[in-house]
Amino acid sequence: MAAKKNILKDLFSKHMLIILFLGFASGLPLALTGGTLKTWLAREQVDISTIGYFSWVGLSYSLKFLWSPLLDRYTLFKVGRRRSWMMATQVALMASLFFLGTLNPLNNLSLMAIMAVLIAFFSATQDIAIDAYRREILSNQELGLGSSLNIYGYRIAMLVSGGLGIGMVGNEFWPITWGQLYFLMAAIMGIGLLTTFFAPEPKLDSPPPKSLYQAAVEPFAEFLRRPGAAYILLFVLLFKLGDALAGALLQPFYVQMGFTNADIGLVAKVFGTASSLVGLFFGGIAIYYVGIYRSLWVFGILQAISTAAFAVLTFTGNALVPFAAVIVFEDISTGMATAAFVAFMAALSNKKYTATQYAILSSVATLGRTFFSGFTGDLVKHLGWANFFYACALIAVPGLLMLIGMKKYHTDEALDS
Repeated sequence: MAAKKNILKDLFSKHMLIILFLGFASGLPLALTGGTLKTWLAREQVDISTIGYFSWVGLSYSLKFLWSPLLDRYTLFKVGRRRSWMMATQVALMASLFFLGTLNPLNNLSLMAIMAVLIAFFSATQDIAIDAYRREILSNQELGLGSSLNIYGYRIAMLVSGGLGIGMVGNEFWPITWGQLYFLMAAIMGIGLLTTFFAPEPKLDSPPPKSLYQAAVEPFAEFLRRPGAAYILLFVLLFKLGDALAGALLQPFYVQMGFTNADIGLVAKVFGTASSLVGLFFGGIAIYYVGIYRSLWVFGILQAISTAAFAVLTFTGNALVPFAAVIVFEDISTGMATAAFVAFMAALSNKKYTATQYAILSSVATLGRTFFSGFTGDLVKHLGWANFFYACALIAVPGLLMLIGMKKYHTDEALDS
């Protein structure tokens, strides 16, 4: 119990500040191949099914476990195993985001899709390194707070590359084009590069894998030997699936409901991000004191209800008050659920194979989202927006029910306290 009395000391430590800024670097590219890119395409009158197919550019996030052993096995240059991979991917992201900004959806849609895939690949690889770094630099007791601060940075980055960025395009006070937005985001990625340069390399109790075979096979084998391994993987796949499917087309949904770029930037992104930060704060505190399992239950239920709440906007149209109310509720709930879920996956990762095992778990978590999100545009055409959100809320139920059987497989202190 003594450690729990030092929450402020843990919260303002050097390691936590590094985790915050690395979370920012991790979150910045996601919207630029997701919501922001889809808003750009929607403004250019690209077909909604085609926009839905663009969700598949994020397959790298679901397949990153395939190359994660490379990050456990090899060090690219002398700054350290984790830091060298972070630096390499951050430089690659800056260059590819700049190039994407030179393209136009009306003339270069196929090339834009290719570049979006490439950006997602570099972003997923950066995530492998950052996730491993976070697990290795923090103690088990710091995982809840560290996960919350990581998502704090992540959400702030998505505000910058999503809400603020979208709001600036065509704004009468400081108008920029979509291409110029991507140039600006490429420069802002330098924050992550500077953080990585000054961050310390984690010290491990055991050496890294001695061969690529050891790095690739042993993490899978060690995880699969655990009691309930298949049950855990299925839970990871299902827990946030409904929320993720609903989120895949939120930007085009806002456009079709009649909201302007300024409305989306201010309400959906600025208010939404502020709300998610509130959710992450309370989520991190709750995890610190009541444990990960209880947090997953409460926050998961709230997350499902908030997904269904988007159906309200199909009745209210482009009225700003209900728009803001739904956004605030959804982002607070999702922020809390995400903090608990990320801490859950980190706690399950063996520090000897951090990059690969966390990549396996996070890949499974995004697999359903990435694959099924490609069909969300067709689903909306058949169901309509309101029924689409109701269906997404129901999809969350199986994952919640699996929590009943989860605890018998793991009694780790990091999960319970």
